[in-house]
Amino acid sequence: MARTEVQEAKRWVIKIGSAVLTDDGRGLDRASIGHWVEQIVELRQRGVEIVLVSSGAVAEGMSRLGWKNRPEALNELQAAAAIGQMGLVQAYESCFQQYGIHTAQILLDHDDLSNRERYLNARSTMKTLIKLGAISVVNENDTVVTDEIRFGDNDTLAALVANLVEADLLIILTDQDGLFDKDPRTHADAALIPRAAASDETLEGMASGTGGRLGRGGMSTKIRAAKLAARSGCHTVIASGRRQSLLRTLHEDSTPATLLVADEKPMAARKRWLAGQLQMRGKLVLDAGAVTVLRSQGKSLLPVGVCAVEGDFTRGDIVACVDAEGIEVARGLVNYSADEARKIIGRPTADIGSILGYLSAEELIHRDNLVMA
Repeated sequence: MARTEVQEAKRWVIKIGSAVLTDDGRGLDRASIGHWVEQIVELRQRGVEIVLVSSGAVAEGMSRLGWKNRPEALNELQAAAAIGQMGLVQAYESCFQQYGIHTAQILLDHDDLSNRERYLNARSTMKTLIKLGAISVVNENDTVVTDEIRFGDNDTLAALVANLVEADLLIILTDQDGLFDKDPRTHADAALIPRAAASDETLEGMASGTGGRLGRGGMSTKIRAAKLAARSGCHTVIASGRRQSLLRTLHEDSTPATLLVADEKPMAARKRWLAGQLQMRGKLVLDAGAVTVLRSQGKSLLPVGVCAVEGDFTRGDIVACVDAEGIEVARGLVNYSADEARKIIGRPTADIGSILGYLSAEELIHRDNLVMA
């Protein structure tokens, strides 16, 4: 069965687990990393944008420290992560440099994705890196998180990053070919599930719940990650990182894997979410020209088309766009706070930088974050 969702996806988040990257704990497998980088470069040449979520810092730190078993004490885990992160990033950077590609290290914790301002800053930075052609190497900021605020596993982190950068596809690489109807390690007759809906409630019952000695995640976390990614319309592939040229063959639809399909495309899911939000933090009163442009041309909302600002909102809040009669025309995620908006409304985009002293965005609400009433 053709996996057209994979072949048509233009932005991938690829998550590589510790067991795949570290040769089951014997330090970073640099030859393997070089092979992954080679495939990522080839995907880019095919027009695919890539964000990489990489495990391996703790495992590399353990190897450098001569530890055979993953420590349980948080401070020892954090120390291993701090040491191992150096080797992990160095390995990726040296490989990508051979192709003239810049890399960027992104360390995130739960607060970065739950605090609205930090979430927007992270999204802006990562989307800018994508535009610049750099490869972001993302990991949890293990050296500062506590058990209470950690993501729990890099599968969950990868799904949240997929939401963050509005990815079309999440690839979770593991040591199995995908999701089986039984645990293949204990059942010889286990059958691979090639395709299913990410929302299918029966999937978790088929998954084994524990990870290996190096990682924190098992197949259950991968299914939960797929459900989380599907909220923004992102499909998920679970595949074996042990297979030669996996990313190449996956893009060509010639390798075993499990595809967990989101119910809606990314933009449709985002628009539906916006349309369902009832709590508006404020209002933007539009002039007749802006109303016409939004209704007939589907463009972004620029400051020049706004007459007044009502309410007290911050960047990233949902606001209503109303006409002169107070009738809602649209709603969306605003790029500037109420105070900032009051200073720039009615003015052309070219004036924003001189008025505010900076330019966060050229539009008050981007068309991708705008849904008509």
